[in-house]
Amino acid sequence: MVFSWGLFYFLHSALAASKLKRILEAKWPNHYKWYRLIYSIFSSILFLGILIQAIYLPLEYIFSPGRFSQYAGYMVATAGVVIMLRAARQISMGSFFGFRPDSTADSSSELVISGIYSQIRHPLYLGLLGIFLGYFLVAGTVGALIHLGCLIAYLPIGIYFEEKNLVSVFGESYRDYQKEVPTFFPKFHKKRS
Repeated sequence: MVFSWGLFYFLHSALAASKLKRILEAKWPNHYKWYRLIYSIFSSILFLGILIQAIYLPLEYIFSPGRFSQYAGYMVATAGVVIMLRAARQISMGSFFGFRPDSTADSSSELVISGIYSQIRHPLYLGLLGIFLGYFLVAGTVGALIHLGCLIAYLPIGIYFEEKNLVSVFGESYRDYQKEVPTFFPKFHKKRS
């Protein structure tokens, strides 16, 4: 399971790299418009493989989930889903997944800094962390811990490469955004004037 997640996350970062995209766009300019869709399909297949593998993983409990753990898990997972839905409303999901081949998410999109993106730069990752943490609290299994642990190990790497890509696409606008908005956890204090 750890190997599968490692492969998934490695390919996620490698295939989303700006350098690879520039090479492919230069080599196949007429077909590059389909890259994001192919990338999304490939990632979905890998993710489905991990889900199938998880189904056959023997159930070994780290702790026996009680009412409080399950309630907390459902609340954290629900918060994760809400965060992801709020983030998804701010961006074009058709472009994000590659369903609109006439526009790539890299070149034609604008930097989104409103809504939840005005509070944190990576709400989709934060939402995913909430879902995985909630799942672990509800299930209490080794498998759920592996899912959560692999995500936690990958997040700094994924965020690093995503930030590099965003700086290469949006330049100084993204650097200014980085200075103003935290990466992952929102600031809960008011700014001084």
